Amino acid sequence: MSVFVSADDLRQRIQTGRKYTILASLWEPQEGKALSKYFSEHIPTSQFCDPAAQLAGMPGSRVGRNPLPKPEVAEHAIHSWGIEDGRPVFIYDQGIGLYAARAWWILRWMGVEDVHIVDGGFAAWDRNGFDSLAGPGSPVVKRSKAVQPGNLPTASMQEVRDFEGLLIDARGADRFDGRREILDLRAGHIPGAINLPVYDLFDKESQTLLPEDQIRDRFAQVGLTQNTDPAQVIAYSGSGNHSALLLAVMEHVGLPVVTHYVGGWSQWSANKTNPVATDL
Repeated sequence: MSVFVSADDLRQRIQTGRKYTILASLWEPQEGKALSKYFSEHIPTSQFCDPAAQLAGMPGSRVGRNPLPKPEVAEHAIHSWGIEDGRPVFIYDQGIGLYAARAWWILRWMGVEDVHIVDGGFAAWDRNGFDSLAGPGSPVVKRSKAVQPGNLPTASMQEVRDFEGLLIDARGADRFDGRREILDLRAGHIPGAINLPVYDLFDKESQTLLPEDQIRDRFAQVGLTQNTDPAQVIAYSGSGNHSALLLAVMEHVGLPVVTHYVGGWSQWSANKTNPVATDL
């Protein structure tokens, strides 16, 4: 099964009664608002996932805005969602893909293999007229699947400093160029990085993936193909969300799994000793 699945694919899965787990990975800047949205409307049988509390550690200038979660926190969340072998996981967010992709990458990093993203998220589900539910969600039997961190490659800031391969920045062009920065301490990008805005790989209206051949062509333009040595590529973004989405798209179209610099620009730019490049 592909990384990205359509809303209709998920609906059919629900109707068959086969085992599965659905996570609603929702985030809002106002505390409690994402959970309220989940309570008001969600895909049937889905469970709420809090990206800030369950998929990230404590933010700080030394680690970035959304550092890796403590393994025990991620493990507890995985058990509480009832994830187990033989039970595929389907993740959606409100439609932009970032928080679904964050959950996808963290679960894969923790050793959960059968994980998928609903292409277009809840917006696609709703647009198709599929039923949704309100309330706290269905009760779940906790599981004790054995998981551990480190199943996907990550890079530290020092490793990025020493890196001489292909460095891909998944943020938008305005932030990469240094024309706009509202989240982090300095504007620009890591010297030597190439910009591939992850949203260039999605249809602007539906927020669903472009055809796979178009996506592969876009990656090839920056030097990434099926023959690329994955050890020679690192992807990053502001704090690991846009880059998680980029990595999910890469795997979906058959490209190698590359290293993730989760600390990203938020960690890099906060260190005054790090150089900054702009394209102004």
